[in-house]
Amino acid sequence: MEFGTGGGAGWDNDSSSDPRRSRKRYHRHTANQIQRLEAMFKECPHPDEKQRLQLSRELGLAPRQIKFWFQNRRTQMKAQHERADNSALRAENDKIRCENIAIREALKNVICPSCGGPPLHDAYFDEHKLRMENAHLKEELDRVSSMAAKYIGRPISQPSHFSSLELSMSSFSSYEMGCSSLDLDLLPVSSSSVLPIHLSNMDKTLMSEVATNAMGELLRLCQTNEPLWMKSRSDGRDVLDLKTYEQAFPRANAPLENLHFRTEVSRDSGVVIMNSATLVDVFMDSNKWSELFLTIVSSARTIEVISSGMLGSHHNGSLQLMYLELQLLSPLVPTRHFYVLRYCQQIEQGMWAVVDVSYNVTGGSQMVSHSQCRRSPSGCLIQDMPNGYSKVTWIEHVEVEDKGSTHWLFRDLIHSGLAFGAERWLATLQRTSERFACSMVTSSSSQDLGGVIPSLEGRRSMMKLARRMVNNFCASISTSHGHRWTTLSGTDEVGVCVSVHKSMDPGQRNGVVLSAATTIWLPVPPQTIFNFFKNDRTRSQWDVLSDGNPVQEVAHITNGSHPGNCISVLRALNSTQNNMLILQESCIDSSGSLVVYCPVDLPAMNLAMSGEDPSSIPLLPSGFAILPDGRQDQGEGASSSSDVQRSGGSLVTVAFQILVSSLPSGKLNLESVTTVNNLISTTVHQIKTALNCHSSS
Repeated sequence: MEFGTGGGAGWDNDSSSDPRRSRKRYHRHTANQIQRLEAMFKECPHPDEKQRLQLSRELGLAPRQIKFWFQNRRTQMKAQHERADNSALRAENDKIRCENIAIREALKNVICPSCGGPPLHDAYFDEHKLRMENAHLKEELDRVSSMAAKYIGRPISQPSHFSSLELSMSSFSSYEMGCSSLDLDLLPVSSSSVLPIHLSNMDKTLMSEVATNAMGELLRLCQTNEPLWMKSRSDGRDVLDLKTYEQAFPRANAPLENLHFRTEVSRDSGVVIMNSATLVDVFMDSNKWSELFLTIVSSARTIEVISSGMLGSHHNGSLQLMYLELQLLSPLVPTRHFYVLRYCQQIEQGMWAVVDVSYNVTGGSQMVSHSQCRRSPSGCLIQDMPNGYSKVTWIEHVEVEDKGSTHWLFRDLIHSGLAFGAERWLATLQRTSERFACSMVTSSSSQDLGGVIPSLEGRRSMMKLARRMVNNFCASISTSHGHRWTTLSGTDEVGVCVSVHKSMDPGQRNGVVLSAATTIWLPVPPQTIFNFFKNDRTRSQWDVLSDGNPVQEVAHITNGSHPGNCISVLRALNSTQNNMLILQESCIDSSGSLVVYCPVDLPAMNLAMSGEDPSSIPLLPSGFAILPDGRQDQGEGASSSSDVQRSGGSLVTVAFQILVSSLPSGKLNLESVTTVNNLISTTVHQIKTALNCHSSS
């Protein structure tokens, strides 16, 4: 078993080879060269020798470099197509899993035909029946794959992670772990299932009408104050007057079939360091959009482009059907799933609006829209300001089915509308736009404490590595379709949630990864807790992996206007592991904060600091997500979203990842679960001791 280190094996192999060959491996093309190569690839993915020689002369590259670039690009495109094909099979995988669970529950309720009582337990019979059912389901999956292959004209490769991993669960003791069962399925961390959608011309016409009406509602919500919006006397937030809203939009408020639906409506506005054209470009690209809001968006995909916009106007009139998963950073809060229409319109010169609205769609004869959440017209109005800034007014309007399933720790935060409301979206946008602006600064703004980040390329490489680390951390505590959690009993009411998956992502070590997390409530303001984790002098009080050794910051990269938004490279003093450094990113805004860190070995860190591409450096991050508890009695008087943090209690999610086995066929054992459970429990105990919070639950 190995804790989340930077993984030096791959880099040691590189350092033992010829240094000249190592330099050739990390050759970086210029932006002009890449642009020219990409343009040629669109025209001809398989250039002949004459074309390669011509490119070689134009770009100043060797013909061999041109040849290898096109080979790598074709391989990349092939992998993307295969991932798209595999998404259709993930739904079938979910079906297999659900039927397997149903079989287990049915076996528990079997009645003996002779006496009418419970049958004698026969573990072999149960396992044999499950294996037979799994074999039958696998045959069904193979049949569906074969049919799909005939439909698209080429074979579909089933991902290896569809096969079960023998976890040796019989070795777990229910008494020792304090739980009745431990059912850990081995899943890919990003396997959200989106069924294929079939749209007719009539569907597209109806979609355009729905999107146009949604845009009209969004603009009115953004631009109208009283009597539609009123100011809250308690915190100064905008509150929608539902009676006035129902009169203004009667057809948009048909009686809900389920009385358990709860409405969350919020509005907020602020200045963003990004112009309207750039923001619109990001919003209409699902990958860029999810990257901008990675602490909120766990998954985003464009299902189909209904309209690419008006001729001669970039994105104006663009309409897309998208699938979204929105998250709160804790395994205790389920993700929210939506199929939405996203519509973009230019209102006037320098003013744009982007609206989302839920839309019921069908996959074949099956309804695939999610009834648990419905997104009424939501989005933002963007207006250009001088010096590349823009004013953004955000509307968030969601109807959520709530049958008492909200965890009691998060009830106040979610019901107040702060968890998924406009304030959180806007605060996240302001913080991430500042980070983007820092990455575009041409002069180095890194604080060079040890002479380790001398170049602009090194700073950007470190920012890219840290971004991937935070993305990995957020995915590790997600509750999306690809992440199922099992709760172990712990010292508090919540317990420790564990999940296991295969690490298959590029740049990561292949193997079995165990994620563990818990959320605790502390009667301490979020800002105080963030400062506690961020302070190098107090790190030894909670970091159980540092063995109580102090740390020293050797490099510092600023990520925003708040001093807490930064990337740090830390070195543990008096440590026996002199070849290890700690990469850490911290970020904070009015909606919450993060402190994410990961040990990285010295050769890999030097590679990133020198400006080389860090995408192949393995990362297994741990960290903390800090949120306000959402209680109404927080602070004194009105509070606006411009405050860094509201006072009051905090919800702190503590998360760790460990590499159980470097072999994809490795097995999970009791020792691994016990280790990570003790790691979480010890960390929580030390945090409460340092903050004098042992009386809190």
